[in-house]
Amino acid sequence: MTCTESIAMTIAGFDPSGGAGILNDVKTFEALGVYGTAVITTLTAQNVQRVEGLMPVDTEFIEKQIDTVLEGEKIEYAKTGMLFSDEIIKTVASKVKEHNLKAVVDPVMVAGSGGFLSEEGFADSLKKHLLPIALLTTPNIFEAQAISGIEIKNEDDAIKAAIEIGKFCNVVVTGGHLNGSDIFYNGSIKVFEGELVESTNLHGTGCTYSAAITALLSKGCDVETSLQKAGKFVSESIKWGRRGTLNQFGKFNDSRI
Repeated sequence: MTCTESIAMTIAGFDPSGGAGILNDVKTFEALGVYGTAVITTLTAQNVQRVEGLMPVDTEFIEKQIDTVLEGEKIEYAKTGMLFSDEIIKTVASKVKEHNLKAVVDPVMVAGSGGFLSEEGFADSLKKHLLPIALLTTPNIFEAQAISGIEIKNEDDAIKAAIEIGKFCNVVVTGGHLNGSDIFYNGSIKVFEGELVESTNLHGTGCTYSAAITALLSKGCDVETSLQKAGKFVSESIKWGRRGTLNQFGKFNDSRI
């Protein structure tokens, strides 16, 4: 299928290292030929090794960012990343409903370096306020465990967790810690088999995946096509490291992924 040009929004935290968060999302949008708009929810001081500090943005200013962008742009698809607190989750959920955004929720809880990126009770707040109005959520196995309450040791466990989370919205449990296979549930289970890529270029891969899905959806791809192409995009980005997102792909090209 041929996808059309579009615009998308990311609502997430700012990672000054550029490997995750808002900067990663916008670079991913651009690589896939989508114009990226960005709303910052939290400032962080971090690099690929550690998170040194967090500063949540005032919720009224988060609202102002979203409203002001959407005054000037017609946006259908948005992704959420780091939301940090119950207060921010409720604010973003309210704006998703108000503006009829189709939201891809990346339930960011812990940085790849191990630093906590959310307050206690974050998973419960997601389930209460944001997931019921989301199009899709993209947890890794640790996030899926927190949301579902099911310990994940293998693919069967991941399927059980996906079915539990699927009570709220469509879900793909990502396979970076599951032999590379992504578990998709939208009323029935589908396993997208992948491969694990040996690399140290893993910082921000969850952001890349959810941003790529959002970009592809905004271009008119259906959900399953978006998941499959986003998975291939992430694999190639891991292989190519810092050069991966823009230099390896350039503008979106169906033949590449």
